[in-house]
Amino acid sequence: MARRARVAGRAKGGLKAGAAVRNQLLRAALAYPGAWEDHPWGETVVKVGKKVFVFLGMSGKSFGMSCKLPDSFDAALSMFSFAAETGYGLGKAGWVTATFDAGEPVPVELMLSWIDESYRAIAPKKLVKDLAEKS
Repeated sequence: MARRARVAGRAKGGLKAGAAVRNQLLRAALAYPGAWEDHPWGETVVKVGKKVFVFLGMSGKSFGMSCKLPDSFDAALSMFSFAAETGYGLGKAGWVTATFDAGEPVPVELMLSWIDESYRAIAPKKLVKDLAEKS
């Protein structure tokens, strides 16, 4: 997994890493049209149709999330020390993983924007269009 130099370091503010923030992000992801929760490989993912648009993981009290970021991939990797290319070759396709240790602040608004970008990249165009019309 390639690591790039970090410019801005850790993001400030946000809720502390743990189940509460994971659940908040899960609820937000499930609010998108056609989104549903699945548990392949023992992990929590949110899919639209048959495609995953966000992975949400917990290990003890640590929290991790992976999203496809076609527009902000490079910026995410260069600006945030909590961001890294997702493993298993997904990073080469624009996937970024954010990892937070127990008690670390999670920039929830940023994570919500990553979920939104990932949904728009993965979802069928009709659902994305419907989403745009509702806003």
